Amino acid sequence: MKLLRYGEAGAEKPGLLAEDGTIRDLSAHVEDIAGEVLSPEGLAALARIDAASLPEVSGNPRLGPCVAGTGKFICIGLNYSDHAAETGATVPPEPIIFMKATSAIVGPNDDVEIPRTSEKTDWEVELGVVIGKTAKYVSEDEAMDYVAGYCVVNDVSERAFQAERHGQWTKGKSADTFGPTGPWLVTKDEVADPQNLSMWLEVNGHRYQDGSTKTMVYGVKYLVSYLSQFMSLRPGDIISTGTPPGVGLGQNPKVFLKAGDEMELGIEGLGTQRQRCVQA
Repeated sequence: MKLLRYGEAGAEKPGLLAEDGTIRDLSAHVEDIAGEVLSPEGLAALARIDAASLPEVSGNPRLGPCVAGTGKFICIGLNYSDHAAETGATVPPEPIIFMKATSAIVGPNDDVEIPRTSEKTDWEVELGVVIGKTAKYVSEDEAMDYVAGYCVVNDVSERAFQAERHGQWTKGKSADTFGPTGPWLVTKDEVADPQNLSMWLEVNGHRYQDGSTKTMVYGVKYLVSYLSQFMSLRPGDIISTGTPPGVGLGQNPKVFLKAGDEMELGIEGLGTQRQRCVQA
């Protein structure tokens, strides 16, 4: 299934993308795409619904973040061997973990704000992993039992805030609108191998990122298990798993976002996003 949330910001309704490409309303069945709905039992109940029986949503509504109630937005740094190489960094012996404020989460096509005083706002297409049930001290073998599905994440980053202002990376990752998520939550049964997905990102029509989850150092199973040793993962939590090469910081000369720029990005089977950059 491809689950989604549509409508005005803060008032989104649950829906799904039918095979014919139409959006169907799930409001009669669930309150939101969150909590117990993301559990194996909750997803199984939704899968039994005939999409053709659901009301069709007319027009072209705004899409909100594909999951609600996200308590933790956990990011993994330098998790692609080729991205680490382009930044001159060494692949870490254990995953680098940092948090992105949940207030950064927006819809997949919402505007991205360039923060005041920013000079180095950058892009990062990433595979998002959505947790479906509470995971605590889980093994790698059982890790996938706790995954509801996957989504596209743009881990927008302000590099000066991240690396030149001292302290941790979070301040460079958490500005409002720095977490476009969606368009859909694609349930894991539709993704045969999360470690073999092509992914790309363009700015103003120029393709900067053109990679694959094949070069991910620490894969989805490992990350879910690893993170669960340090904190419980709850339904709706998102793990953003790192980015392939081609970020603005890695260009020669470096390229950063400015108001008026347009980003378009996508991951194989998970849909595409498009954002316009505006000045905060």
